[in-house]
Amino acid sequence: MTAVRESAVAWLPCYPRRPSGTSKESQILMKRLLLFVFFLALTSVIPAVSQTSSAAAAPKPAAATSNAPAKVAVVAFQAAVTQTNEFQRSFADLQKKYDPRRQQIKTLSDEVDSLTKQLQDQTTQMTDEQRITRTRTLDEKKKQLDRDTQDAQSDFQGDMQQLMNTVAQKVGAVMTDYAEKHGYTLVLDAGDQQNSTVLYAVPSTDITREVIEAYNIKSGIPAPPAQGANEPASGPSVDAPQPQPASH
Repeated sequence: MTAVRESAVAWLPCYPRRPSGTSKESQILMKRLLLFVFFLALTSVIPAVSQTSSAAAAPKPAAATSNAPAKVAVVAFQAAVTQTNEFQRSFADLQKKYDPRRQQIKTLSDEVDSLTKQLQDQTTQMTDEQRITRTRTLDEKKKQLDRDTQDAQSDFQGDMQQLMNTVAQKVGAVMTDYAEKHGYTLVLDAGDQQNSTVLYAVPSTDITREVIEAYNIKSGIPAPPAQGANEPASGPSVDAPQPQPASH
């Protein structure tokens, strides 16, 4: 800054000396001199700041793009989730939770069937008052059966959705880790039959079983006991009027 001021002073034209004092002309001349020096200093600083900002904002060179060939795998994701030991165990617990309500609905359904048959078989032997009373009772039982069935199904499906989401999130993390460790660059879901984009894949690209095994090892949950011959297979859906899994 001192050098700038000296060069500025040297560059300024010479003004005739006047008697020392506090005249207005001397004050004006001094103000002009200081403003000129400040202007020169500012113009020398701005280019330096601009260059520094440009250097900081300049994008870094892009990393070299990998030329490694793509390695693609397919997975039946929903099947992988439902076949894990954790899901199988939790689903069995869910069935036990809803078993009392299933039995209540079964009992009510049998009662509706019995009242319907009685009304059909004995209608000619009943008085008008008896027929009206039994018909009203049957209608009330049917409405109760519909409400109980819908409530049970709604609650069951809500619990099933929560179970699916919980396990699916963890299975997805294991699948991603497995794909990264084995060098897969793309994993496609081949399990959605309605919206599947996989038209063909050789069996060697299917990693569904590997993902299930990796998840079971990580979770540490043992396989559930084998089902008996008369027990229904596990599944995510229910059949009216009972909230129970559909057989596969």
